[in-house]
Amino acid sequence: MTAHDPNLSRRNLSRRTWLKGAGALVIGLHLPGTARAQSSGAGAAFRPGGNATFAPNAFIRVAPDNSVTVLVKHIEFGQGPFTGLATLAAEEMDADWSQMRSEHAPADVKLYANLAFGVQGTGGSTAIANSWEQMRKAGATARAMLVQAAADAWKVPAAEITVVSGVISHASGKQGRFGEFAEAASKLPVPENAPLKPASAYKLIGKEGAVKRLDSYDKSRGKAQFTIDIHAPNMLTVVVARPPRFGGKVASFDAAATLKVKGVVDVKQIGSGVAVYATGMWPALKGREALKVSWDESAAEKRGSRELIAEYRALARQKGTTAGKHGDAEAVLAKADKVVEAEFVFPYLAHAPMEPLDGYLQWDGTEALARFGSQFQTTEHQTIAAILGLPPEKVKLETMLAGGSFGRRAQVSQHLAAELAMAAKAIGPNRPVKLVWTREDDLAGGYYRPLFVHRMRGAVKDGKITAWADNIVGQSFFLGTPLEAMVVKDGIDATSVEGANELFYEIADFNCEVANPKVGVPTLWWRSVGHTHTGYAVECFIDELLQAAGQDPLSGRIALMGDKHARAIAVLKAVGEMANWKGPGPVGDRARGVAVVESFGSFVAQIAEVSFVDGEPKVHKVWCAVDCGVAVNPDVIRAQMEGGIGFGLGHALYGELTLDQGKPVQANFDSYRSLRIQEMPEVEVKIIASTVAPTGVGEPGVPPIGPAVANALAALGQQRPRQLPMVGRTV
Repeated sequence: MTAHDPNLSRRNLSRRTWLKGAGALVIGLHLPGTARAQSSGAGAAFRPGGNATFAPNAFIRVAPDNSVTVLVKHIEFGQGPFTGLATLAAEEMDADWSQMRSEHAPADVKLYANLAFGVQGTGGSTAIANSWEQMRKAGATARAMLVQAAADAWKVPAAEITVVSGVISHASGKQGRFGEFAEAASKLPVPENAPLKPASAYKLIGKEGAVKRLDSYDKSRGKAQFTIDIHAPNMLTVVVARPPRFGGKVASFDAAATLKVKGVVDVKQIGSGVAVYATGMWPALKGREALKVSWDESAAEKRGSRELIAEYRALARQKGTTAGKHGDAEAVLAKADKVVEAEFVFPYLAHAPMEPLDGYLQWDGTEALARFGSQFQTTEHQTIAAILGLPPEKVKLETMLAGGSFGRRAQVSQHLAAELAMAAKAIGPNRPVKLVWTREDDLAGGYYRPLFVHRMRGAVKDGKITAWADNIVGQSFFLGTPLEAMVVKDGIDATSVEGANELFYEIADFNCEVANPKVGVPTLWWRSVGHTHTGYAVECFIDELLQAAGQDPLSGRIALMGDKHARAIAVLKAVGEMANWKGPGPVGDRARGVAVVESFGSFVAQIAEVSFVDGEPKVHKVWCAVDCGVAVNPDVIRAQMEGGIGFGLGHALYGELTLDQGKPVQANFDSYRSLRIQEMPEVEVKIIASTVAPTGVGEPGVPPIGPAVANALAALGQQRPRQLPMVGRTV
């Protein structure tokens, strides 16, 4: 399009070209069940040979230059779907890894629905899990069609042809590569059920070092393009002045001083605040500093963290809604000789991805193009179209690489897409805008991991745990939203209690209750969602009860699991062997703590070796065993476990977003403390071999690390931390 952004129009042109199937083999599949796609316009383009059973959702493009491009329906923000989905396709195609490419699929729910959600989007650690069969079938189909094209050209039976590392061969000596047969293959009927490889034949899936990440090369050399890198002719940079308290509104504003700032073009009130438009980021920021806004805070949330914690503590002592129950825990606790009580308090947490929220949008009044790191393409596409007053087919959404998310870009409210569209609409057509949130905007902007309180009680008798009660208080993501019907059942938001309303541990009398008070602070899922607090509360409390019962933390957990939780037992045994577990210690100045959490279908056990230096925990090493089903990319899984441990540890030690009279206190990384590089412990990861279909990887490494450290501190004779963060808490 321009020297500033040469890829913009080229990307769109290339998509139009391959959608016509010109000289290329494009492979798609039926989507199962309710996610099945049919589209009259796109359908014809994706039915080579006129096969009416060929659904129009394309995943693989084989080009004449021999490259194989996988259209990835999930956003790549570091968790690895570009590599993972390409691995699945390459395995079944018998492609050489050097041929493989990945790019984001366009926003089109009819073609690219997440089979777990029914809409196009990424979350819940579902990327590999929901594409496991779909992408392998696409790869097998592509291989079968290329082989048949070669067989037709060589006039030999297809059964006599082999494919190795992207080379198609026949015993007669004939050879060719994918690109030579792409056009002929695109004209063949699509086989209904191309056979999939048995696991014993895998050359890429599950193999250490077999593939390199497809996105690493450009990222490590600064070539990868993110939304924040976009520069286009006539583009305006937009920053928004938003209310200092959640629920506030603009009463009035004076832009006179702002409009005097060189580079400021205009100031407009939009639904979320007052937008400042400028020729670059610096004048936009200086213009916003000069802006005078009067806020209407009559409906704003004015309670701070201290007041909310006090209210939650009181609620935790009242009857809540039953989320899980068997036996009569209250009766046993009332008669018990020994009752252990603990209260755990979890602060608001920001996601704080390295690239804050941003988005680019251009429109001419009749058509629009949006480009940003879209995590839920379907709802964001719809939101932009609705605000601009355009039919959805006149709006294109291009998903870009994003610098992290941890849940921040997956929004129930679609507020980023809405704000982007409002900013574009307010300035008018034919003036592209790039909306940017600063770090300070991000930390003050809400949509935090909710504040939670757990009040826990347990009974111990004759070395056994006889009762367990957990009263949970915290905000719901879904109550009162359009998604309530999907997630809330019998008044229970499943994400508030996951990991707490059912346990691995067989305790005869068990009760879990929840209360979801209404608070005017916008909240959002945060990496590992409910397990961020339930994993800590449950694994700290079981450790405390086992200690009271005189049992070893590791073997005691296993004994409580009976024979119903083989995968949890396996990761516990594996991590114990890795660490040469001989009890928690202490040994010298160090002790060890253990925790195990199942989340997103995966099982993760961790042991942390900890000392206490200058009044702070120091984590020296973490052993981690993970069972996530078939390990598609072991290197990616290991990286996600290591990253999850660092992420979870930093927040358990230091993470806290405090509200003071409703206003966020922390403004940047100087006050919103995270783990520093010299504080990252050594991490050893073992991946448990499995034949079960792949499960989550991006989030399950986070929940066990906090309780593992807390339990190690208890073994050192320190107080097991009841309120997070462990260090430097402000409330």
